[in-house]
Amino acid sequence: MSLFIYNSLSRTKEKFEPLHPPLVTLYVCGPTVYGHAHLGHAKSYVSFDVVVRWLRHSGYRVKYVQNITDVGHLTDDGDEGEDKISKQALLEKTDPMEISQFYTKSYYEDMDRLEVQRPNIAPNAAGHIPEQIDLIDELIKTGHAYEVNGNVYFSVESFPEYGKLSGRTDQEALQSGARVEIRSDKHHPSDFALWKKAEEGHLMKWRSPWSIGYPGWHLECSAMSMKYLGETIDIHGGGMENKFPHHDCEIAQSESVTGKPYVRFWMHNNMVTVNGIKMGKSLKNFVNLKDLFNIFDPIVIRFFILQSHYRSQLDFSDVAIRASQTGLEKLQETYKRLLTAPTYSGDLPFDEFDKVKLQTHEFDQKIKDALHDDFNTPIAISVIFEFIKNVNSVLDKHGKLQEETANCAKDFIETYAGEVLGILKSREGLIATAARDGGKLLDGIMDILLDLRADARKNKDFALSDKIRDQLLGAGIEIKDTKEGASWSKKSGV
Repeated sequence: MSLFIYNSLSRTKEKFEPLHPPLVTLYVCGPTVYGHAHLGHAKSYVSFDVVVRWLRHSGYRVKYVQNITDVGHLTDDGDEGEDKISKQALLEKTDPMEISQFYTKSYYEDMDRLEVQRPNIAPNAAGHIPEQIDLIDELIKTGHAYEVNGNVYFSVESFPEYGKLSGRTDQEALQSGARVEIRSDKHHPSDFALWKKAEEGHLMKWRSPWSIGYPGWHLECSAMSMKYLGETIDIHGGGMENKFPHHDCEIAQSESVTGKPYVRFWMHNNMVTVNGIKMGKSLKNFVNLKDLFNIFDPIVIRFFILQSHYRSQLDFSDVAIRASQTGLEKLQETYKRLLTAPTYSGDLPFDEFDKVKLQTHEFDQKIKDALHDDFNTPIAISVIFEFIKNVNSVLDKHGKLQEETANCAKDFIETYAGEVLGILKSREGLIATAARDGGKLLDGIMDILLDLRADARKNKDFALSDKIRDQLLGAGIEIKDTKEGASWSKKSGV
C-alpha cells in the first residue's frame, strides 16, 4: 500500500512520493525559546517524530531540519510588539543569548524524555542572519520587497497567490492587517516585515544594507530550509495556527525568489485544549511539560498524544491522562509477560483459533494500512492492543508459547510499539525498572526483618534473633550488629 498524506495546500489526501527518492526532505517549525516547553509543543513534535520514524521504517532516508527561533518572533506574532526573547531577558534581568540557550537546553531535555528523536539539523535564526539578508536583497532586486526608513517589507500585491495555504482572501488578509497598528510606511496593510529597524534600546540587532536591525519572524524558515534542503522540499510541518500568517508568508517570499513550488506537502497538527478550552497562558490553563513529568512518566504523555490523530484536537484532562496511563501499563505488562513466558520448540499444540490469534502478519498489515493512511496512530494503537489481548488470552489458556511464535510476537510489539510509535520501554529499560523496583521491595522487607530481630533481642529471644540472622546469611544477606544498631549488606556475587 502506498503512503497517503493529507496536504493542507490541496486540502485532500495525496499519494506521497518524494522528489528525489529514497531521500525525503522534511522541515518542521521549531519552538521560540523564551519559556519551558508545554503540552502543545509535545503534541507537535511527538506527532512529527512518528512521521520521521515511519518514513525511515518504510525505507526512506529522511533529512529532517527543525529550527530554533531565537530572534524576530514578536509578541503579536506579526510585525508589532516586543521580541519575545528580548522581553523575557528583561524580565529575568539577563541577556537574550542566555535566555535562548537556557530554554533551548530545557526544550531538548523535555523532548529527549518524550523519546522524540533529534533532527538531523537544528539551525537557529540568529546564526543565519547573513542568509536572511541575502534573501531580502534578492526579493528587493526582483521587485517583491521594498525599503522604507530602514524597514523592509514584502509586497503582498506582487504575489497574487498570497494566502493560498490558509485560504484567506485578499480582503480577509487586509482586514487582518488593519486590526493591528499599521505603520505608515507600508504600501499595503497586509505587507509583512522582512527586516525591522531597531529602535533605541532594542537588545537584538545586526548591521544590514538598510539599517541596524533584525529580521522578521517569517524569513528565517525560508532561508534555513532552502539552505539545508533545497528550493523545493518534500514536507513542511507545523502547528495549524501557523498557516496564517507564518506559512503563507514563507510561501510568498520563497516562491517569489525561486519561481518554484516551495513545499510539496504541507502538514499541520491541531491544537491542545484543556477540559475543552483552548490552552493558553492568558487563560491560566497552561500545561508545562516539566510539571507533567513530576506526576506522569513522559512515555504516558507520549502515549496520550498518539491516541489522538495529529490533525485532531487533543483535549487534556486528568481523567484522560490517567486512562492512558492504565492502557500503557497493560501494554508494558504484556510485553514483560512475553519476555518471561515459557517457550518450547516444535509444532503448536493449540487449536486453529489460537493459531489465528497469533498470526502477526495479519496484524502487521493492519498497522501498515493505518500508518500509510496519513499516519493514523489511534488506529495503529488499537491494532497493537487487539494483538496483546490475543497474546494474553493464549498465555492464560496454555501458559506457554512455541518459540518461533513468541519471537514473532515480541518482534511485532518491539517494532510497532517501540521503534515506530516510541511507547514501549526497551528490554533493558524494563530490566532496570524491575531491578529498581526489586531493590525497593528488598529494602522494605529488610526493614521489617531487622525490626522483628530487634524486638526478639529486646525480649531476650536470642534463638529467634539468631535464626533470622542465619537464614538471611544462607540467602546471601549478612547482618552486622553495632552499637548504633543492626545493618545489612549483600554478599559478593548475590
